[in-house]
Amino acid sequence: MQKPFMRIPYTGPLPAPTIVPRSANTPTGAILALTNFLSAPRSPLVPLSAGSHDRTVLLTGAGVSVASGLADYRGTAGTYTLNKTYRPIYYNEFTTNHEARKRYWARSFLGWTNLHQARPNDAHWAIRDLGKQGYLGEVITQNVDSFHPIAHPDLPTVELHGYLRSLVCIHCGNHLPRNEFQQSLSTLNPVWAAFLAEILETGALDSEHPDERRRKGLKSNPDGDVDVPNAPYTTFRYPPCPKCLANPPILADGSQSTVHIDEDGAWSQQSTAGVLKPAVIMFGESITASIKTAAEEAIDCASRILVIGSSLATYSAWRLVKRAKERNMPIGVLNIGGVRGEETFYPNIKADNNGSSGVRCSERADEILPALVQNLGQRLPPGKESTSSAAQYSYK
Repeated sequence: MQKPFMRIPYTGPLPAPTIVPRSANTPTGAILALTNFLSAPRSPLVPLSAGSHDRTVLLTGAGVSVASGLADYRGTAGTYTLNKTYRPIYYNEFTTNHEARKRYWARSFLGWTNLHQARPNDAHWAIRDLGKQGYLGEVITQNVDSFHPIAHPDLPTVELHGYLRSLVCIHCGNHLPRNEFQQSLSTLNPVWAAFLAEILETGALDSEHPDERRRKGLKSNPDGDVDVPNAPYTTFRYPPCPKCLANPPILADGSQSTVHIDEDGAWSQQSTAGVLKPAVIMFGESITASIKTAAEEAIDCASRILVIGSSLATYSAWRLVKRAKERNMPIGVLNIGGVRGEETFYPNIKADNNGSSGVRCSERADEILPALVQNLGQRLPPGKESTSSAAQYSYK
């Protein structure tokens, strides 16, 4: 029986980054090392499998979206860095606790507007262009903001932890657009809606930086979570799954479910079905078999892996890099701050490595990747013919 692919956070200390090669300790050096990494030929030590190609698979994390104004977990201004008491909601808590869902949806209601208005940044557009240049085969992202499929729909993306753009019913599997759900939350919670309008008007949500929001009485966390200390979360209401409401499903134990609502249409605690959750993989929740397989196949088909903006602190992401290492794939990391297990990534790299055998740099993705596109525009991917110049790649 296979071990479940679960989203579990790593809470231990992360090692300080060891720059590889040493010349990659400046932006210019990092760009050159990454150029050598992406343009290197496939190592004969990497086994071939069905669908193998001489391209790189990317594994991205929250650090890629920081330049879009979104909070991350462990960056210099990350939630875990500045808020040592932060604890994300876990799957079992959400699915079994009505009060926990009230708190989750109230905080999500406040944070959704800015999250929905955020857009991909230069890092995402550069990834699009690296795909056009032929250096990338696929992207695996831990992010739930949908920026990758928006920025590069022609470059396949595996959304490892799901996405916030819709909800899914935990009882019948029905999907619902998040925008439609936001309207329902606003209708059911007019006082909260007025409060949201007020803080939007005052600009309290204009910044995702935790320090700035804290000065305005708010706590900003990743994935559109806005905490208002001492807020009456127990008063918040949320609607049921409309499909379950219309046709209550049979439960796993064979019994008939029931879905009850109050006089305004909010989900009632008497219900045994109809609970909607965001279409993300929550902490403590197992990744679906199809996504697990897609992520593993993306690793197995690639010739090397480049981690961008991730500390690999969740097991589901770390395990993919472990898989790549076991396949003797060269490993690259572009991330500010430490990365889980990185001390094991480069033990056998020769002293004269110029980045082609492995690279580790600690720079901003939105600054390095566009320059990398321009630099690689002067080179040819292995087996490719030049059909365009770097000037064709734009960042918008």
